[in-house]
Amino acid sequence: MITGAAHPPRRLRAVLLPLLLALSLSGCAGRPEGVLIPTASAAGPGQEVAIFVATTRQPSSDPGILFSGERGQDLKATAITVSIPPDANRKVGEVQWPKRRPADPATEFATVRVEPVQTEKDANRWLSRHLPPAKRVLVFVHGFNNRYEEAVYRFAQIVHDSKADAAPVLFTWPSRASIFDYNYDKESANYSRDGLERVLDQIADDPQVADVVVLAHSMGSWLTVEALRQMALRDGRVPGKISNVILASPDLDVDVFAQQFKTIGTPGPRFTLFVSRDDRALQLSRRISGSVDRLGQVDPTAEPYRSQFEAAGISVIDLTALESGDPLNHGKFAQSPQVVQLIGTRLLAGQEIATTNVALGERLGAIALGTAQTVGGVASATVSAPIAVFDPQTRRTYGEQINRVGRSIENTVISTVAQ
Repeated sequence: MITGAAHPPRRLRAVLLPLLLALSLSGCAGRPEGVLIPTASAAGPGQEVAIFVATTRQPSSDPGILFSGERGQDLKATAITVSIPPDANRKVGEVQWPKRRPADPATEFATVRVEPVQTEKDANRWLSRHLPPAKRVLVFVHGFNNRYEEAVYRFAQIVHDSKADAAPVLFTWPSRASIFDYNYDKESANYSRDGLERVLDQIADDPQVADVVVLAHSMGSWLTVEALRQMALRDGRVPGKISNVILASPDLDVDVFAQQFKTIGTPGPRFTLFVSRDDRALQLSRRISGSVDRLGQVDPTAEPYRSQFEAAGISVIDLTALESGDPLNHGKFAQSPQVVQLIGTRLLAGQEIATTNVALGERLGAIALGTAQTVGGVASATVSAPIAVFDPQTRRTYGEQINRVGRSIENTVISTVAQ
């Protein structure tokens, strides 16, 4: 007999209720409906981002929504063009949701075009028009609690702000966009494995494509790694064109990931993880998932994770020290200007963390330290700590960088006292 299922212990409720409230508040903000109806004036001051959207969602009769949170029977595809406001009217990392319809393209995101893609030939034609010279495709898989239009607008923001040199493809799976439907979303991700595998296979099989990068967030990370695992089981390996997999705040059981990674085998895609130990959404996920560590919340410098990541050749970028506008600290990868631009300038190009003379961690650390405020001429090193990147070159230079900052602060203090 199971007891206490409806009424969790007081200590657990004290932890879960504030998190549920935060999730609820963050989910309700900026969620206007019907924004996918094209705005006639949208092709004006903004910059357009064209996205190919594949989905396992059920079609909606509402043209402003297109697809609901329920599960569809077939894989559907749509080409959507979104207008992003001019840089002077927005902050990098933010989605400026329309306050009303029609949207004002000078200050808000707006839908420009919506075109159903009926055949595989139509899909190949879209890809031919939008492939950059690098012939790279970026596939984004969203996470838990996302409406269709939210996934579209968020991906448009990521593509624009990262200046991604890739043809953008969004895979969106059925989510009821409610914090109380976590289990439904989780099963919907499971339901969508074959659909994502099919999309990745078709892209990798296209002779005009040279490179495929997959960026997955939150629960979408489980779906992504599971689809790659299926590919390895079916074909003996993941297609070589799928070169780079980036998991941001992965809501993924660490034990499950270890098994998935083992099955994917070598040679396989290069994995990069964005983790944050202050991720409140993953704290909740851990609580309701048997208190097993979530991959996106581990400390990469602690054992056994440190040795395991090193042995597997997995790069881990720890964003714990990075401040963002997200109260849950779950979307730092998309909302931080430094990180989203890093995705476009380094990781999408398939560069390893330490392939240049300046390690990634050192560059990000310099950015973070550069934001430290000065009080009375003395730098405050506690305002923004460096972002830690787990790779050999950064570990060698990290201490040197901190020593340099320490010496700089010491010299400033001495100079101030002397005056």
